[in-house]
Amino acid sequence: MRTLPTTMVQVLAPFASLFSERVWRHVQVLPAGAILAPGRRTVSSALRAIGLDQQKQFHRYHRVLSRASWSSREASRVLLGLLVEAFVPEGPLVLGVDETLERRWGRRIAPKGTYRDPVRSSREHFVKTSGLRWISVALLVPIPWAGRVWALPFLSALAYSERYAKSEEWGTSRSPSRPGSCFCK
Repeated sequence: MRTLPTTMVQVLAPFASLFSERVWRHVQVLPAGAILAPGRRTVSSALRAIGLDQQKQFHRYHRVLSRASWSSREASRVLLGLLVEAFVPEGPLVLGVDETLERRWGRRIAPKGTYRDPVRSSREHFVKTSGLRWISVALLVPIPWAGRVWALPFLSALAYSERYAKSEEWGTSRSPSRPGSCFCK
C-alpha cells in the first residue's frame, strides 16, 4: 500500500467513518490517483497514475464503487460540512441546483428516459434525446482571488424517469443492503 502525503490524509480523514477499515485503505488511494490522472477519471486511470496498475489486487479498488457498502448521501453530508467550514463559516449558505443530461443508450440502462436536449434545442426547435438525468447540488461561494462566485458540487443524484419509477425494476435496483451501490453517486 502506498503512503499518501500527510496533508491529503488529513483532508480525507473526515470520510473514514463512512467505510470499513479494509475498504478505507483502498478508498484513500483513489482521490490521489484521480487528481494525478490525465484524461478520463476512471479507477483504472487513477491507479495507473500512481503506479498501481500492475498490482495483483487491482480489482479491489473497483469494488469500492461496485460492491462496497457505503452511503453516498452521508459522504455528501460530510463534504458539505467541510465546504461550509472552509468557505462560508459565518453564512449565508447559497445553494445552486443543476440538471445534467447524460446521453446513454442500450437495453441494460433501465433508468434512462427521453428528455428535451437543452444543448441541441432552441426556442423554435425541440430536440429529444435518450439518457440519464442527473440533479447536482452545489454550494455557491465567493472566491476572493477569482473575483467571482464558484459552484462547489457536493451531491449528485439520478432523477429517475417517470416510466422507470413506475416500473417493477425500480424497487429491485435500489437494494437497501448496499447503499453505496445505488445510482446516487
